[in-house]
Amino acid sequence: MAGALGVCVAAFYYALNLRETTRNRRATLSMNIMQSFLSEEGALRWVDLLSMQWKDFDDYVKKYDSSVNRENFAKRAAFWNTCDMLGYQYRTGILDIQTIYNVGGIWIWNAWRKFKPIIEEYRKWEWSSDAFENFEYLANVLSKMQEGKDAEYNRKSDIMISTHLK
Repeated sequence: MAGALGVCVAAFYYALNLRETTRNRRATLSMNIMQSFLSEEGALRWVDLLSMQWKDFDDYVKKYDSSVNRENFAKRAAFWNTCDMLGYQYRTGILDIQTIYNVGGIWIWNAWRKFKPIIEEYRKWEWSSDAFENFEYLANVLSKMQEGKDAEYNRKSDIMISTHLK
């Protein structure tokens, strides 16, 4: 009886420890996201991405493709890959959508809106058809979430995109 009770207590302790470890990992991951989006470096990267302007895909390639503008490519790749990784972590249940939304949800959604035509064009010619699919998935989830919180946001965002994101 004492042996069985000891095994039960050990199993209970293990379950509590595992739960706490998982919670701590999520907190650490959330802190890493916050550093990527909410740091001065993250804000400057976003402003640089926001200020990019092009007429069409050819114009974009001439100005920003990795073969002509490595610095911009590095900023863009860092942001896009972070968004893609966050989308994957959300899909697999590692991160919850509320955390992502509160840390960088608007930036992710607006970045997808700005770069969607470029990513889709690269998918046609150079990249795999599933390139940045988790970024796209996450942006769509965040868009629906935003519409539920502020139905006017997309209208406001359209104005911002028409003045800043083209």
